[in-house]
Amino acid sequence: MVLLCLFLSSCKSTKSTSTGDDNKGQSIETGVASWYGPGFHGKKTANGETFNTNAMTAAHRTLPFNTLLRVENLSNGKSVKVRVNDRGPYAKDRVIDLSKAAARQLDIINDGTARVELFLLNGSKNDLNVENLKKPTYAIQVASLSDRNNAYNKARDFKDGWVKKVVVGRKTVYRVFVGKFTTTSSAETRNSELKTRGIQGFVKQIEN
Repeated sequence: MVLLCLFLSSCKSTKSTSTGDDNKGQSIETGVASWYGPGFHGKKTANGETFNTNAMTAAHRTLPFNTLLRVENLSNGKSVKVRVNDRGPYAKDRVIDLSKAAARQLDIINDGTARVELFLLNGSKNDLNVENLKKPTYAIQVASLSDRNNAYNKARDFKDGWVKKVVVGRKTVYRVFVGKFTTTSSAETRNSELKTRGIQGFVKQIEN
């Protein structure tokens, strides 16, 4: 009877341990990772933070700032969790730039690059309004309004107008955009046309 109780207790303990596994995330992209740090430490990142080469952060071309990722080195199975706070990489055929601290955990400091897989940890890929993760998309922001109906009415002034709901702090705003462009030059050309009509806007990268 004692042996049976010990056996059942052991099974219960094993089951509890297995259910405590960390979230591995949803696979969204595979490609080459590199790392950056020298010359950038202490400078501003694309989201306005101060870059810290010792923090677990990364640069991605299109993913929203504060996206949490698990980056797995496909050559050795090591992985690291990072937060997107910068734009890049600017080298061709690379999908992510890691801080030196993150690159060290993946053991790619010496080689400089490694083939990796990116896993989304917060949210779902279906929630991302990014048409191509490897290529940025741009739009012209022409207004930011607190009233939803006013924002949609403003968007209807343009054949390619659209609205994005954004929460800034505790405040909800509705940003009105015009168009979707694959290059900044094409977006700036359209913006110049809008200015001739007295419409003041600015070009920005669509994050999500």
